[in-house]
Amino acid sequence: MTDAVESEENKNSALDGIKYRLGKPEDIEAITVLIQEAIQEMEKHGIYQWDELYPAAADFEDDIRKGNLYVAEENEKIIALYVISGESDEAYNNAEWKYPRETSLVLHRFCVSPGFQNRGIGKKVLNKIESQIRSMGYDSLRLDVFTKNPYAQKLYRNNGYEVRGFAEWRKGRFDLMEKKL
Repeated sequence: MTDAVESEENKNSALDGIKYRLGKPEDIEAITVLIQEAIQEMEKHGIYQWDELYPAAADFEDDIRKGNLYVAEENEKIIALYVISGESDEAYNNAEWKYPRETSLVLHRFCVSPGFQNRGIGKKVLNKIESQIRSMGYDSLRLDVFTKNPYAQKLYRNNGYEVRGFAEWRKGRFDLMEKKL
């Protein structure tokens, strides 16, 4: 993201107190703590989507190296993170995508800190992601969502994402979803 675009987007989100930026290597510790807290919160609700194997610090280090990891901050505390890239697992070939791959990006590892959930932050950050992807010249977004995570399912379905197929991974079935931006 260019500095000008990042600056403009931060001005727009300053109204809600959230600032967005690329992740940095020094964020890894805060990111891994956020992920551990998120795993504990999901498990309280019987959602066993993430664990000590995935996502791991090495995944986030790689995302930062590639320049694909973004953080959302409020009062200089990371409250959400996400990865957007053109990369996807081979299982994404199981979907009947409606929009061409060349015009799409993929959302990975989107997570809102448990301390900031149930405040509409997920929807705000998702809207920001969609705006960011449009400003990068893409017009559709793809993602996968664990079928046994009703909160994530609700977020994406209520925001216009449609199921195009499914993937079976180590933790179970994931819907492959897409939205025209």
